[in-house]
Amino acid sequence: MNFYIIDDDISILVMLQKILEKNTDYYVIGKATEAEKALTDILLLDVDVVLIDLLIPNMSGIELMNRLKISKNYLHFIMISKVTDNSLKQEAYEAGVEFFINKPINVIEVQTVVEKIVQNIDLSQKLINIQSLIGENSENSSSFNTNDSRKQKVLSILRLLGINSDAGTTDILVIYEIISSKNLYFNQIDICEQLNIDAREKKIIFQRIRRAIKHGLTNLANLYLDDAQDEIITEYANSLYGYKNIRNEMQFINGYRDAGGRVSLRHFLDGLVQETDNN
Repeated sequence: MNFYIIDDDISILVMLQKILEKNTDYYVIGKATEAEKALTDILLLDVDVVLIDLLIPNMSGIELMNRLKISKNYLHFIMISKVTDNSLKQEAYEAGVEFFINKPINVIEVQTVVEKIVQNIDLSQKLINIQSLIGENSENSSSFNTNDSRKQKVLSILRLLGINSDAGTTDILVIYEIISSKNLYFNQIDICEQLNIDAREKKIIFQRIRRAIKHGLTNLANLYLDDAQDEIITEYANSLYGYKNIRNEMQFINGYRDAGGRVSLRHFLDGLVQETDNN
C-alpha cells in the first residue's frame, strides 16, 4: 500500500513515516510540506492513500484534495488536523476525507485509522470485482453491462445528484444490480450473503452509501432552490428521498432549521430501481 504525506511540519512527516513503515506492507513513496509539490508528485506517482494536513500554506487541504480528484478520483484521503470546527470537518468529509487523525499525533490512533482505510480499500476492490462478475456472467436482459440503458440511467441520476465520483458510488451500483436483477426490495436481500461479507464489512458499505446519498440530498435541495419547477428534480426528490426530507434540507440550507433532511438506504435504492424500471 503506497502512502503520500503532506504537512508543513517536517517533524510530523518524519513521525508519520516511521509509524507507517513499521508495517512492512506500507510504503511512504513521497512527502511534502507544500501543496504545489504534493500536487505534482501525486499526479506522477502510484499513490493509494494521501495523509493531508487541513491547513497547508497557500492552499487548503480541501482545495488540494479537490484538485487531485480531478485526475485521480480513486485516491483515499486521511486528514491530519487539530481543528475542532464541525462545519470545517463536514466540508472535508463532503470533499472525500474518509478519516481524521488528530494532532498531536497518537501512534495508536494513526495505526487504527490506517488499518481501517486499508480495509475500506480492500472491500472496495472486492465490490469492484463483484460488479465486474455480475456484468460478465449475467446473460439475461437485466445484465449490468456498459451498453445497458438502465445502467446509463442510473449513472445519469447519480451525476445529477453530484455523487457519481463519491466513495459510495460503486456500493450503490452493486446493490442496485442485486435488487434489480432479483426483482426484490432492499429489505428483502441479505447483503452479507449476497456479497460474501461479514457484519463489519456491511456496516462500512452502508456508511459509505449513507454518506454519498446524504451528499446527494444536499445537492438536490440546492438544485430545487434554484428551480423548483423542474419536473425531473421534483420526481427524484420524491422517489429517492421523499419531499419532506428535501424540504427540510432546503430549510436547513437557508438557516431555518437546525438539522437537514434524513436519508434512508431503503427509500433511495428502491427508488433508484423504480426510476430505471420506468425508463
